[in-house]
Amino acid sequence: MRVFIPLVAVLVAGLAACSAPSAPPSSPSATARAFQWSHWGGSAGGDRYAPIEQITKTNVAGLEPAWTFHTGALAKGWNVSGKLTFEATPLFVDGTLYFDTATGQVFALDAATGKARWHYDAHVDPKGWYSELTSRGVSYWRDPQATAGSPCAARIFVPTIDARLIALDAATGKPCADFGDHGQIRLATHLRGTHRFDYELTSPPVVADGTVITGISIGDNGTAAEALGVVRAFGARSGVPRWHWDPIVRTDASHPNRKPYSKWNGAANAWGVFSVDVQRHLVFIPTGSASPDLYGGDRPGDDHWANSLVALDTRTGKRVWSRQLIHHDTWDYDLAAQPMLITLHRHGKAIPAVVQLTKNGQAFVFDRTDGTPLFPITEKPVPTDGVPGEHLSPTQPYSSLPALIRQGPVKPSDAWGLTFWSRNACRDKIRHLRSDGMFTPQTLRGSIEMPSYAGGSNWGAGAWNPATQTLFANVNDLPMEVQLLPRAEYNRQLKAGGAPGWEYAPQDKTPYGMRRRALTGPTGAPCIKPPWGRLVALDLAHGRIAWSKPLGNSRGQAPWPFWFLKGVPNMGGPLATRSGLLFIGASTDGYLRAYDQKTGKVLWRYHLSAPAMATPMTYVAGQRQYVVVAAGGHGKLGTGSGDAIVAFALPQ
Repeated sequence: MRVFIPLVAVLVAGLAACSAPSAPPSSPSATARAFQWSHWGGSAGGDRYAPIEQITKTNVAGLEPAWTFHTGALAKGWNVSGKLTFEATPLFVDGTLYFDTATGQVFALDAATGKARWHYDAHVDPKGWYSELTSRGVSYWRDPQATAGSPCAARIFVPTIDARLIALDAATGKPCADFGDHGQIRLATHLRGTHRFDYELTSPPVVADGTVITGISIGDNGTAAEALGVVRAFGARSGVPRWHWDPIVRTDASHPNRKPYSKWNGAANAWGVFSVDVQRHLVFIPTGSASPDLYGGDRPGDDHWANSLVALDTRTGKRVWSRQLIHHDTWDYDLAAQPMLITLHRHGKAIPAVVQLTKNGQAFVFDRTDGTPLFPITEKPVPTDGVPGEHLSPTQPYSSLPALIRQGPVKPSDAWGLTFWSRNACRDKIRHLRSDGMFTPQTLRGSIEMPSYAGGSNWGAGAWNPATQTLFANVNDLPMEVQLLPRAEYNRQLKAGGAPGWEYAPQDKTPYGMRRRALTGPTGAPCIKPPWGRLVALDLAHGRIAWSKPLGNSRGQAPWPFWFLKGVPNMGGPLATRSGLLFIGASTDGYLRAYDQKTGKVLWRYHLSAPAMATPMTYVAGQRQYVVVAAGGHGKLGTGSGDAIVAFALPQ
């Protein structure tokens, strides 16, 4: 029997496409023609919403490829080529698309034809042992003080996996020599604890008040003494440091004997994309877990401000407000999703709000001026009897909004499999593991982490329709098996080569190493019934789930006759348009789909050359609306890889 791709079991069989004849596309409105996708999330607030409606629910069935561009960036000969992922969302400004690849290639394309206008090579070392081989895009900034047409009057800021921040002239692709050291800043200097290839820029920075602000990606579970997850800001013209902010509070009156923590523990880094409230001079930062991810005995307390939504003043870096959404994280539940800045209409008022989606499938909504919760948050008791030396929090925050995924314990009766034998094997696995629900402590015998550290919501975040007050998000719903190993046992297993199928990590400077793997049966399918991936519509006007649909199917990923399974693992994000359409790739089955925002019905789909583990975007060029997505696959999910940017449009 052919086995599943690890973590995958996948998609629904056939889809009957709408066969009604399509009306000729209408001319785009002035608003649509003026719309620029000038930020990674569409707007500075990351709403992934486009006020464009040439492509509608009645004509989307006619959508077809308009052009395809191949980057050639397939990482051949790279030491970590198996990790290659193409997660970029292009920017659209004044008729040009801008994007990058994990290998440090940067492109500017004619948005109407897909022809290259310029190309820049950052010369990233292919022999590095990088923790991640991905990049999610670039940032654009127009210098308000520059003369139009002068060099670097508009700049593209490029993050690289070797931790450089590069400034390029948006018109030519040449480095801006006045920025940093001849156009670049090297961030990986004077690191402690972290191997230099574990210290990366994988997400684009944001630019506000003439300042370019960036987080950092730090490899997980290496040591308690990981590099500090400092957020840094530089002058957008000069590259001169402006301010920095360390998410970890180094002193705490409630824990006066905190020397090991202040000396060793680091990370809590913000590796996802930030959002900016330009009017209020606020940058919203989602932080990750403190190091190491799965054991916190040397970091007593709640680890402020790890696992938090933090609002900083863009001009000074001072903390304006913050809300911690996971206390004392030992599950790798980073806040990965970009905060979404929205206007929420409640009780006759228009409230400036921020939504934070989480890996454990929750949605938290705050007044973005001061952090007041707009939907109540309750601290609920959770288990605290972890491994010796651990200091788990007795409570965790729960949003009053409905959860986007399953959150209860995994019981032997929940075991699922493609066959009777697979189901029995899963039942035996579950019976021997601890499972108390979402915040199950890590143990020496092994625990079920449900959901896994992949989410819930991950870096792709969601999309927002301001007219309907609806948020759309893709989520994963998968269990993980995690085990802490006493140091001697960890060393013994590693010396023997490790058990097949497990990911091992040392967690140096702690009593425990760790190992983890997907909770799957003999065929590679997850041990709980599908769907393992969903697309969810959350109605924030009424605080309810409007609809929840399986995302993707198993055809081509599961053995026949198991092609009927609905809801597969996914990574990426959605795009909402004014016409009531929702576009998303993300699923491991390789389709780009268009959904009806109102009902969740699939109206169109197209099978790509490689799965689109990225977020689509849209724009109007030459009176024609395009929907564009990166089709590059995901190395860690075991999908096929690719190098294509594909643009779709209605027939001319």
